Amino acid sequence: MNIFLIGCEFTGKTTLGSRIVQWQQDHMADTGKGLHFHDHFTIPNAEMSAESKASFLATTPQIKEMYQRFMIVYHMQPETYRRPDKHHMGFFIEEAVYGPLYYGYGGSEAGASIRSPEGQRTKMARAFEEEILKHCPQMVLVLMKATPEVIRERMRRNEPVYAQGGFGFGVPTRGVVQDKDVEHVLERFEQEYQWSNLRNKFTLDTSDATVDETIAEFLAKNEPFISDVDKQRIARGKA
Repeated sequence: MNIFLIGCEFTGKTTLGSRIVQWQQDHMADTGKGLHFHDHFTIPNAEMSAESKASFLATTPQIKEMYQRFMIVYHMQPETYRRPDKHHMGFFIEEAVYGPLYYGYGGSEAGASIRSPEGQRTKMARAFEEEILKHCPQMVLVLMKATPEVIRERMRRNEPVYAQGGFGFGVPTRGVVQDKDVEHVLERFEQEYQWSNLRNKFTLDTSDATVDETIAEFLAKNEPFISDVDKQRIARGKA
């Protein structure tokens, strides 16, 4: 399987990603114990120490841009897509949304909604999608959505609520999206999703759905995109 999750903070990407990995480990043969979603692309990177996060946030837009470009290109190498599973979260589409708005590069925010202005991360995203289609045409793009009211409520609560079936919690939140920008960020992710060259794609709205309901919806919508190889892995997993 090759899944690419995108969406505003607090739509439930991390929660769903962990459930997808667990489902694969429970139902598919040849699923490595180290399987995970590559989620290294938000500033600050969640894997950094507190000291490193503070240092990186204080650095210049030029250094941030160079670091982010390296991280993205590193995860675009053709050999990485020869593995049975390759999952991304945010990746270059998130970069196209957050770069101009919060990181200080990637095109002026005034031009962020323009599809391909020179130097804009949106243009770069489309080029990276063409590369993915060469090496991994089965990649499935999933846009996770929720209403602005729900996003803001989750931002305010920002506490584990798995017992209630809630989304968007369970890990330290990076807090990139600001309250005043929620509608704009949701619109930008919708635009990037619509403009995407990836052919296999669908949306999930977690506004009123539990985690169990959303993983069930994901599995149903993803089923048409499961490759013959993965169908064989599922069959071996059942055996």
